[in-house]
Amino acid sequence: MLGYEYIKVLVEDIHSATIATIGADGHPQTRIIDMMHYDEEGVYFLTAKGKAFYEQLMAQGYIAVSATKNKSAVSLRGKIKNIGKKNLDIMFKKNPYMKDIYPDDTKDALEVFCIYDAQGEFFDISNPSSIVRESIAIGNEEAVQTGYYVKEGCIGCKMCYSVCPQKCIDISVVPVVIHQNHCLHCGRCLESCPKQCIRKRG
Repeated sequence: MLGYEYIKVLVEDIHSATIATIGADGHPQTRIIDMMHYDEEGVYFLTAKGKAFYEQLMAQGYIAVSATKNKSAVSLRGKIKNIGKKNLDIMFKKNPYMKDIYPDDTKDALEVFCIYDAQGEFFDISNPSSIVRESIAIGNEEAVQTGYYVKEGCIGCKMCYSVCPQKCIDISVVPVVIHQNHCLHCGRCLESCPKQCIRKRG
């Protein structure tokens, strides 16, 4: 359920997100789209059927989403599906400004999309000396662990700790342990390791 804690942040706190698709020219395109609703099935947004964005969503079935506010960010990459008018009335009720954009029956131009299998990350630098990073997964996706880890061969020399901006490495044990939820992924630990026993995931 940890993923949905951050999905709530995406929809209710941040709300407006950048969505990336691939344009007809083969290059990435982005636009700002409001994330309007979420439930156990996924995250919901809408767009008009006449837009190029709609055509891209229908053709590609996959998007990347990034949103930030007050030095916190949520990112997702995942599958989408068109669910027609389902949840449209709920989304208009939760987002009353939409009634001014699409008054009366003009909302018939809109269709709803659901991000339903996705993984990503919550990243918070509001406290710069103690950043927070958490992996997110919704639907059938598993959270992807990124960053650096320490394998066998560590001698506990503490060189990695000495160069770590966040001091997020536990040097009370050998091999030392990198606390992923505070790691910047800067790679200084890997560069400093005399035994080359720090590796990057993926």
